[in-house]
Amino acid sequence: MNVPFYTPVREYENNKELFDEAVQSVMQKGNFILGEEVKMLEEEIEKFTGAKHAISVASGSDALVICSDILGFCGGTEVLTPAFTFFASASCIARLGGKPVFVDIDEKTLCMDFNDAERRVTKKTAGIIPVHLFSQMVNMTEYKEFASSYNLKILEDAAEAFGMKQRIRIGDQEKYLDAGTIGDFGIYSFFPTKTLGAFGDAGMIVTNNDELASKARAYRIHGSSKKYFHDYIGYNSRLDTIQAAILLVKIKNIEEAIAARKRIAELYDSLLSNLIEKGYIKLPEIIPINKPVFYVYNIIVKDRDKLVEFLKEKGIGTSIYYPLPLHLQKCFSYLGYKKGDFPVSEKIAESILALPIFPELTEKEVEYVCDNIKKFYKI
Repeated sequence: MNVPFYTPVREYENNKELFDEAVQSVMQKGNFILGEEVKMLEEEIEKFTGAKHAISVASGSDALVICSDILGFCGGTEVLTPAFTFFASASCIARLGGKPVFVDIDEKTLCMDFNDAERRVTKKTAGIIPVHLFSQMVNMTEYKEFASSYNLKILEDAAEAFGMKQRIRIGDQEKYLDAGTIGDFGIYSFFPTKTLGAFGDAGMIVTNNDELASKARAYRIHGSSKKYFHDYIGYNSRLDTIQAAILLVKIKNIEEAIAARKRIAELYDSLLSNLIEKGYIKLPEIIPINKPVFYVYNIIVKDRDKLVEFLKEKGIGTSIYYPLPLHLQKCFSYLGYKKGDFPVSEKIAESILALPIFPELTEKEVEYVCDNIKKFYKI
C-alpha cells in the first residue's frame, strides 16, 4: 500500500463537476483580476470567521509582508516571533528592515512561550507575531493583555489556523473567537495543503479595524485606492479569480473537512495509544480553551530520521515541520543567535514528525501507517 502525505487529486475527483464548472465560469467571463468571485470569497470568509473585513491577496506570505508594512514592523523596530515556525513568520519583518526577535516555544503545546516572550521585550519592541501552530492557537488573552501593557501591535499568523477557535476573556465575559480575528491584523494561507486550500497560492488578511482594512485593500494594488493614483508604496498581490472560484467550492464543505480531520486524528490517537503509554511517542497537548483543527497530525518520536526512512520504504509519506529552527537558518545569521539559544525549539526540530492527514484519507490507510510505526518500534 502507498499512503501519500497529502494529495489534492481525491478531493478533485470527488467534486470534479463543481470544480470544473467554477473554473470554466471564470474563463468564460474573462474577469481574471479581482473578479466577482474574489469579492464573494471575501464575504464568505467574513461570515465564517466573524471578522469585519477580509481582504484577499496572492499568498499567506504576501499577507504577512503587507500587514507588517502597515503596522510599522520596519526600520530597525523589533518584533517578537517564535524561533520554531515557518520562514515567512520572520522574513516578513526582516525584508522590511525590522528585526525579528526570536522566542522559544512551549514544549507541551509547541506554541510560542509566553514567559520567554515577556523576557525579550525592549524599548524598541513594536509588535508581536504569535503563530497559531499545527492544531491550536496561542493563548490570545495573555498576548492581548501583554500587548496592551507595552503598547505593541499584534499580527496573528493564522496561516495554518483557519477554522480554529479559542475561548477569549472580554471584560467579565468569555466567548469563542476565530483565529486571526483577535489581533490588529490576522492572516490565512490557502496553500493547497491547508485546511482550506486552493489549487495554487492564495491568502487572506482579516481585521476588525476600518482604517487598517482600507490600507490593506490599497496596499495589495500598488498602494492605490483609485486606478493610477497611489497613496502608498504598495505591492502587486491580488488573489486570482480562478483560485477564488475554487475556494468558493471548498468553503461550502469546510465544516465537513474539519470534522473528517478530527476523526482521523482521533483514530491515530487510539491506534498509537500503546506507543504513547510506553513513551515512544509524545503528542502535543491541546490547551482546554482551544477548539483545535488538525491541519497536521504531529508526533514527537525517538529515532525520528530512522523512522522516516522506514516508513518511506513502506510507501508512507511524512513531513517534518520544521527540521531547522529559524535562529539557525543561514539567512538569519546576522542576528547573532547560536545553537543552544532556544533549546526547546532545537529539541523539537530533531524529533517532530507529521503523519498523513487530509479529509479523504481512509481508515485502512491510517491503520497501515500505525501498524508500520509499531513494527519500527517492535511493539
